[in-house]
Amino acid sequence: MTDGELRGLIGRPHHVPESAQDPAGRRTAVPGVATGLAVTGAGGDVLYVEASLADPETGAAGLTLTGQLGDVMKESAQIALSFLRSHGAELELPVGDLKDRGAHIHFPAGAVPKDGPSAGVTMTTALASLLSGRLVRTDVAMTGEVSLTGRVLPIGGVKQKLLAAHRAGITTVIIPKRNEPDLDDVPAEVLDKLDVHAVTDVRQVLELALSPATNGAASEVPVAA
Repeated sequence: MTDGELRGLIGRPHHVPESAQDPAGRRTAVPGVATGLAVTGAGGDVLYVEASLADPETGAAGLTLTGQLGDVMKESAQIALSFLRSHGAELELPVGDLKDRGAHIHFPAGAVPKDGPSAGVTMTTALASLLSGRLVRTDVAMTGEVSLTGRVLPIGGVKQKLLAAHRAGITTVIIPKRNEPDLDDVPAEVLDKLDVHAVTDVRQVLELALSPATNGAASEVPVAA
């Protein structure tokens, strides 16, 4: 039976994975966008995180979060922002922009409720990309909770998330070190096609996920009115 014949029997799909909307990786072609991994009612899926800075003359200060986020995810965003503010000099990021310009983090597919701490590393990476002007690699996806000191903490749904990464054409996946035993549940044929990095610190995430810096990169910061 062909795909066309199957669709004639059961109708069009009711859930289209986020990855299917952007197979060429165009979403991460600007600074401030990172690819995370999530578990939904339909299984694993990729989850894009977008960050922007307000115009200092017209935009409000503080942190704005959109995308129908739950309380735990909102707290994760605050932690990501606080970590970068505290360690900006160490990471060579112009975090002074965060004092004068409001930051906005958005999760597309706004009609879908989202919660949990596992997008912490993705939000941190999106903000670091925004501030540095360095793109997030299109072949990298990540999952993990982040602490105020930059530790990457374990999360759930590793099998579903890696299956989603594989379906999306992702080749490099970053997971918490303490989730390494969960890799035993992932089919060998999927693991063979993924370069999985198990990390303990968000600095390792940034080193793996961000493209090399170029001259003048920090000036290419997306602005939200």
